[in-house]
Amino acid sequence: MRLQRSLLPLLMAMGAQCALAQGMPTPTPTLNASPAPAAASAAAPALPYKLHTVTTPDGVKLHVQEWGNAAGPEIVFIHGFMQSYLSWRKQFDSDLAKTFRIVTYDMRGHGFSDKPQGTEYYTDSKRWADELKAVIEQTGMKRPVLVGWSYAGRVLGDYLMTYGDSGIAGIDFVDASTNGPLNAKAPAGAIAPGLVSPDEAVSIEATRAFLRACFSTQPTAAEFETMLGFNTMAPGYVRRAMSGRPAPYEAALKTVKVPVLVTHGIEDKAVLLDVGRYTAATVPGARLSQYPGVGHAPFWEDAARFNRELGAFVLAAQAH
Repeated sequence: MRLQRSLLPLLMAMGAQCALAQGMPTPTPTLNASPAPAAASAAAPALPYKLHTVTTPDGVKLHVQEWGNAAGPEIVFIHGFMQSYLSWRKQFDSDLAKTFRIVTYDMRGHGFSDKPQGTEYYTDSKRWADELKAVIEQTGMKRPVLVGWSYAGRVLGDYLMTYGDSGIAGIDFVDASTNGPLNAKAPAGAIAPGLVSPDEAVSIEATRAFLRACFSTQPTAAEFETMLGFNTMAPGYVRRAMSGRPAPYEAALKTVKVPVLVTHGIEDKAVLLDVGRYTAATVPGARLSQYPGVGHAPFWEDAARFNRELGAFVLAAQAH
């Protein structure tokens, strides 16, 4: 307030000079007057998506986005550990949106979704299954294809163990974590202790290193900055609670009857190709699509191929 009052005479003088220069009447000063707010600040900018606020059975509010053709075949994209819905930018900003109804979301503990305290919110398999089910039901999806990247392989496993596959049309496991022991020697695993460090400097540097390890073809500087930004939105207590959660999904994977695509970068350092091969061999009739020269994020590193294959897969799965 003191700063505003001290600037008021200067601002009034500048206004008077401008008025005189243009032949306009000089405004009369009003004591203690507050500057009028700019018109542009009166309203928030329009969102590029339809916003849904989904509430899970355990009370977690999720930030959910809907894109594309409202009448098209349905896809739900589920991001990975420390990530956000923005991981899927090259999908919802692509030609896929002309054909498909796309739903993305920040899962619990991430992005703009709630980040409740308590390890039980992140270690209980059924809570993850219920979260995905809530997204499907509260956005009005009827029979979507689920696309799960990295840690979301566990979320897909949780869902299959709890609800089976009767309410979905198909699944795309994208460099997805479905078997912990097979991934024990992944090079990115050496970074994991830093990701859960209580020291902020250590955590940030580990996050930078992890992001670099996710890509064979690195993102641009601007893209990397955005990714680092939303990765740091996942607090340390969330990271620690999610780490090392069991993955007892084999029995559930063997019962899947809907079409399944397994998409995997051959040069993945975070989830080894052996895990993708395991998923494809375990799910009856699953098809493995390998991406040479690509790391942990084929949907980003080779978006054109990924979008083409996913679009064809969704159309075939919906017709199955």
